[in-house]
Amino acid sequence: MDLSWTPEERAFRESVRAFAQQNLPQTIRDKVLKHQRLHRDDYVQWHRILADHGWGAPTWPKEHGGTGWNAIERLIFEVECFKAGAPRLLPFGLSMIGPVLMKFGSAEQQQRFLPRIIRVDDWWCQGYSEPGSGSDLASLKTRAERDGDHYVVNGQKTWTTLAQYADWMFCLVRTDMQAKPQRGISMLLIDMHSPGVTVRPIRTLDGGHDVNEVWLEDVRVPVANLVGEAGHGWTYAKYLLGHERTGIAGLGHCYRELGVVKDMAMRLQRNDKPLFEDTRVRDRISRVEIDIMALEMLLLRVAAARGDAPGPEASILKIRGSEIQQDLAMLQMEIAGPDAWPYDPAWMEADAAAHGPGPDMTAAAGAGYADMRKTSIYGGTTEVQKGIIARMMLGL
Repeated sequence: MDLSWTPEERAFRESVRAFAQQNLPQTIRDKVLKHQRLHRDDYVQWHRILADHGWGAPTWPKEHGGTGWNAIERLIFEVECFKAGAPRLLPFGLSMIGPVLMKFGSAEQQQRFLPRIIRVDDWWCQGYSEPGSGSDLASLKTRAERDGDHYVVNGQKTWTTLAQYADWMFCLVRTDMQAKPQRGISMLLIDMHSPGVTVRPIRTLDGGHDVNEVWLEDVRVPVANLVGEAGHGWTYAKYLLGHERTGIAGLGHCYRELGVVKDMAMRLQRNDKPLFEDTRVRDRISRVEIDIMALEMLLLRVAAARGDAPGPEASILKIRGSEIQQDLAMLQMEIAGPDAWPYDPAWMEADAAAHGPGPDMTAAAGAGYADMRKTSIYGGTTEVQKGIIARMMLGL
């Protein structure tokens, strides 16, 4: 494949770069580049800035309100926005349930939900994992029993990312207890404000509250909120996971964190010399930069071959992207040294006028390392991805 940029692609990259520099609020940029906590309003503000410019759904076709960009344009957009310090676009609506509704949802569901995803008028979360049913989703136990024109849902979901902000959940439930495990699963769209929905926080190693457990007790869900056909939820779940795993590759995130690593190595000193002058440090940085470039080439090849229908190749992207993100986080922690550990979120978010010049990148390196451990677990563990590759690509 031709790896050179066309004049049109270079011009597009410059337009995205200029837009991000001019329109990304400085407060959000500073939080992202300093690894501070982002709040609900930060995400929503950036989404709506993009939506007002017509860029609210970069991966969607035009007929559903998207940009209609090709794979190269989407990649350029992601990388340039991340480099500028933009937060990650919320994947739950844009990259997960959105594509599922476009392919399997009813016309009424598409008209009701898709426009509201673009501006985050509805915040979505994912109801897949359960206690004891994480990587083995076919063993899920949450039940949905038909009662007239409603389903009554009972069960528990866990590791539900940002559910504390969510208005809706796309949820896997068991609607047929007698069928084979995969055939008895359906997908429901559940209003998180319904009676019987309880969200409880789970604190992670970095001290954050990104994930939750969600209890569903006699939650009534209209039958109209069933996606596709009853008993076909496993098919929809696999389709959704292909999109999720491709996104977990996180190429833009990797390029941004590579810039953070280089900046840290130039600013921090040992024996009155920047760490970047240490050949061992430069070697580590060079190795991870080569890995990121290889990930980019792989992502382009998969996109060119598969278009908008990710296949088992998404598992390769998920594995390599997870590993590189963890390598970057480890390298940041090692370069920061002892400064990586005294992490205090209250101090990180303190008013600089009252507390001095404020934190730098090293202060969050330890917390970032702890947080990145999860990338090889969510979206399907590395072991599960290797099994998919063995079965579907190697025929083993």
